[in-house]
Amino acid sequence: MLRLSDVRASYGTATVLHGVALDVAAGETVALLGPNGAGKSTLLAALTGTIRARSGSIVFEGEELIRAPAHRIVQAGVRLVPEGRLVFSPFSVEDNLRLGALRLQGDVRERFEYVYRLFPRLAERMRQPAGTLSGGEQQMLAIGRALMSRPRLLLLDEPFLGLAPLVVQQIRSALEDLRSSGLTLLIVEQKLDIALQFAQRAYMLIKGRVAMGDSTASLARRTDLRDLYFL
Repeated sequence: MLRLSDVRASYGTATVLHGVALDVAAGETVALLGPNGAGKSTLLAALTGTIRARSGSIVFEGEELIRAPAHRIVQAGVRLVPEGRLVFSPFSVEDNLRLGALRLQGDVRERFEYVYRLFPRLAERMRQPAGTLSGGEQQMLAIGRALMSRPRLLLLDEPFLGLAPLVVQQIRSALEDLRSSGLTLLIVEQKLDIALQFAQRAYMLIKGRVAMGDSTASLARRTDLRDLYFL
């Protein structure tokens, strides 16, 4: 479904991604691992057109997106759940979700029902301003907003960051339901235990380069995996 080849990206004169290559099959869950500053969020930004990759190739379902504007990437079916949630605080839960469905034509009640089944807490809070939700509820809302427009590839940037263990389990259960439904997931995650248990394959990004990529079962057996976080 997704293939990156020799992707390079910079912020001004500072190069962050140095020839990154990876692939994600349809229906697969892939984790992108690495310490802070490794370039994980930059890679998602390049994937979504938030920043323009300097060179390389990003092919999604046969379409080259390396030079595509962000709105075209959204139209292709790629959605991002950003780090920090970035919900619209003064707007209600319902209005935040409705913003996620703006590109859809016609009645969107089915999408609301889908999201509320996945996250019943949001149905209970539908009239509540998003800024008054707990951190876990805001994360549910951010994921639900991305799901409103029927994505084909869902990108999640640190979806478990700063959440209590019980909330982590709730969101992980919802993501497992999404995976079971056939949705393709690419998850940026620093917590090795969660990533290796949840994803099928993983890539380790170190200083803007892919240091290794393998099945999570194989990576879990490596004794040097955690040491790479301190390079």
